[in-house]
Amino acid sequence: MPQELLLQVSPEIASNESLLKDYLSKQIKVSANEIQHVSILKRSIDARQKAVKINLKVSIFLKGEPFQEQKIELPDYQNVSTAQEVIVVGAGPAGLFAALQLIELGLKPIVIERGKDVRGRRRDLKAINVDHIVNEDSNYCFGEGGAGTYSDGKLYTRSKKRGDVTRILELLVAFGATGDILVDAHPHIGTNKLPQIIQDIREKIIECGGQVLFETRVTDILIENNEVEGIVTQNGDTISANKLILATGHSARDIFELLDRKKVFIEAKPFALGVRAEHPQSLIDSIQYSCDYRGEFLPPAPYSIVKQVNGRGMYSFCMCPGGVIAPCATSPGEVVTNGWSPSKRDQATANSGIVIELKLEDFKPFEKFGPLAGMEFQKSIEQKAWHLAGETQRVPAQRMVDFTQNKVSSDIPKTSYVPGTTSVEMGQVFPGFLSQILREGFTEFGKSMRGYLTNEAILHAPESRTSSPVRIPRDAVSYEHLQIKGLYPCGEGAGYAGGIISAAIDGEKCALMIAEVLRK
Repeated sequence: MPQELLLQVSPEIASNESLLKDYLSKQIKVSANEIQHVSILKRSIDARQKAVKINLKVSIFLKGEPFQEQKIELPDYQNVSTAQEVIVVGAGPAGLFAALQLIELGLKPIVIERGKDVRGRRRDLKAINVDHIVNEDSNYCFGEGGAGTYSDGKLYTRSKKRGDVTRILELLVAFGATGDILVDAHPHIGTNKLPQIIQDIREKIIECGGQVLFETRVTDILIENNEVEGIVTQNGDTISANKLILATGHSARDIFELLDRKKVFIEAKPFALGVRAEHPQSLIDSIQYSCDYRGEFLPPAPYSIVKQVNGRGMYSFCMCPGGVIAPCATSPGEVVTNGWSPSKRDQATANSGIVIELKLEDFKPFEKFGPLAGMEFQKSIEQKAWHLAGETQRVPAQRMVDFTQNKVSSDIPKTSYVPGTTSVEMGQVFPGFLSQILREGFTEFGKSMRGYLTNEAILHAPESRTSSPVRIPRDAVSYEHLQIKGLYPCGEGAGYAGGIISAAIDGEKCALMIAEVLRK
């Protein structure tokens, strides 16, 4: 039987198989030549001491012990071309994993996606970055794979009680992700590698008899006697089905407006909003690793920080080591930021959303919009940023210390945000209470992370699409909408997920609930 050990080693030993075998041979008192194979089961970084260590959980196979590399296979998906149809609106992680689960359960998914496939999206991303042109159906938020495809592919989740996280990770590995995502404490695929995985998932859905329709925007949901009957697309085509998974993501404002017009029960939901802060990666490394130079054996350092400021949580969100800031508007006339990293996280800068928890009472000036009040609050800030930045996709920006001192920055260095920046006093972007919390919060951050509060850091505003501003309520057991039979609100856009893994789990759960209803 293989031996399992928990150990703490230097980054160099952790990254070198020969050095690791030598280290383990001393621990278990055998010759290094007697060690046939070492499997790394878990890996994390411990940077609490000056000498950074790597925590490993390993399984050691000695010569003569049976060992075989474990290859993760896809489930035995059946052909569902003639099976009962279920409409899945949205080809993000919730929609795609719902579709795969439906196939596994013998049902035929018809996936409706307003945006383009992963390759087609690239031209529209270039248009927003270079020409400041926003395609309302194809951008960083809309298109095959959803917002995660071109904004990082982070797989860390705290939602482990919601479902089988390992199953989702193993499916991603079976579709081409590196096995490291099963090992690392904070797994990550990278924006450069995720598109191919997403494409392979789509091809599997089609191969098994499902359908995937791109550039097909839902303009109406057909409802009769509070039961779903199908959808209507922008071309006037009708697709009929009495089961509909609505997985449109956190930015599909037209869907929220459609539901509101049709008197389908939805409600305003608190979310978080703030800025995206960019530091030199070398500075974050020196703070987190307590060193002047990170070296070749440690990855670029992330950070996570939370403070309570004036009764509000202010925290880092979607932190991207060695990454860049991207323009994520979904309509003309607004500016939105987000961040992503390539798989190697090898860019010169680190960025993170720094956001503040909002409350329903903050949306009071927009109460005439009813359940869309939070969405209109969000929209107003994004539109204000667009005006302040010269009515382009340039972003309002300010040096961090200057912001805390209410001082317009005399210059803004070139940042990773390709459309460019405009020097603005950030207090003009946000309501006064938010600006004050941000100013005090950055001062507190600087006390916890010495060197974080610096004018080398550039703030970009706003970071506003942290989660959906609307919840589409559903039954906690059946996952069916509280009012409309056959409607299954799903994922981030429905207010029930926050990230790739939790959205994928939610998609699978909705598919399972539909299959259970149909069996009965």
